[in-house]
Amino acid sequence: MAVAPPLIAVAIARTTDDERWTAVVTDAESRDDVWWATDLDPAALVRHLGTVERDRTPRWVWWGHDTARALAHLDVRPMRCWDLAAVHRLLHGDWRANAARVWARANDLDSSSIPELRPPDLFSAADAHDPEQPVRADGYLDPAWAEGGWAGSLARLRRWNLLALDVLDRQMVRADSVMSERPAISSTLQAESTAAMLAAELEGEGVPFDRAVGERILTDLVGPRPRSAAEEVESVARRDASVLRHVPDGPSYDLRSPEQVKSMLRRCGVEVPDTRSWRLERLVDAHPVVQPLLDWRKAERMATTFGYGWIDEHVEPVGSNLGADLAASRGRLRGRWSSSDGAAGRMTATAGLHNMPAEIRPAVEAEPGHRFVRADLGQIEPRILAAVARDADLARATQDDDMYAPVAARLRVDRDIAKVAVLGAMYGQTTGVGAEGRRGRLPVLSARRARGARGARWGVFVGGRPPAAGTGATR
Repeated sequence: MAVAPPLIAVAIARTTDDERWTAVVTDAESRDDVWWATDLDPAALVRHLGTVERDRTPRWVWWGHDTARALAHLDVRPMRCWDLAAVHRLLHGDWRANAARVWARANDLDSSSIPELRPPDLFSAADAHDPEQPVRADGYLDPAWAEGGWAGSLARLRRWNLLALDVLDRQMVRADSVMSERPAISSTLQAESTAAMLAAELEGEGVPFDRAVGERILTDLVGPRPRSAAEEVESVARRDASVLRHVPDGPSYDLRSPEQVKSMLRRCGVEVPDTRSWRLERLVDAHPVVQPLLDWRKAERMATTFGYGWIDEHVEPVGSNLGADLAASRGRLRGRWSSSDGAAGRMTATAGLHNMPAEIRPAVEAEPGHRFVRADLGQIEPRILAAVARDADLARATQDDDMYAPVAARLRVDRDIAKVAVLGAMYGQTTGVGAEGRRGRLPVLSARRARGARGARWGVFVGGRPPAAGTGATR
């Protein structure tokens, strides 16, 4: 599989002094050093790596997210990369992608026998393995190397790059073996590598967040910031009272317990099988307690998940020349990003970055002199789903600007429920309003989802055609 432009491997590591760095850049074709240095300050490292990027315009090869994150931290922004871990996930359908596992799968070794790093004991004393060699006699990576020992010296960084290039070669061979079945595999692997690099850059950059705006929003929703544990207890009691005052006199209820909420609603004459929000939204006229309960849930989520503690934990202050007051308010909301979540295959993030409530989003505010640019592939997931599922009716719906509108008409539900129904089918939802909305009305899609769920348990590709030999997928 031909990949342009030139490929080079990079390994960088901090020395014992966190402000000094060691780095090696290795050419993939000759396996010779392109550049190396030790005891570099960050500015010099950035300057040298920038020179390599400018002069060679390469595709950088690295083991995974740690290297991408370190480069982002240094503000080094390669244009192209090949992320061995990201490629491993696509080629092997294996979310776990640490160096030991990437090496084992690339070399057709049993991943269940990967050695682990353990404290020395009587048995390890009999192990004759040379700790300066990264690969053991059984072909597996030395766990000490895989767990960070590769960063111990310049010579180790060189060996680490050579191992990375060996994995690169094997991944390309494996990609070649499925090229006839999946002709876009090369561009897909490169695109996934780029997505992983962007995820690392998002971690480093963070999102501009105005603390003053955020706290003002929270004050309106859940009350002022508590100054003590006693004030916090009082704030919780006030929120609870806004619901409980609508309940007839009798036993007390814990609004955080679904079973007790069901009992409370039953006492008010509202009988429900569960207390899901979508179900309660249909019953707001049944009793005056229902709407305050829904409002309470929103406020409770804000207070407990996206409240003052969330701001304190995840919004870091940044230096600024915008003036003392404005600088004190400005911050960066940071979390860990994943380009491909193990459960759903979607880009996800911690710190609530991918599911931030609409109420708090006004605090995410472009800094002066900047603006946000929104670029969105509209409804791309369900459009892909229509193609993968080979559902003719769903495919016809993609011809509309808003494909959920014809789906809603077909399901005889509101558009919002149609959206949940389609996306729920894509990500395995089997209960709730979306599952109820599509039940019996999207037979091709539902059958494909069920078949894919069964096949996934056996490592079978969901797309329909059997995998080519050598891809690692088994039935």
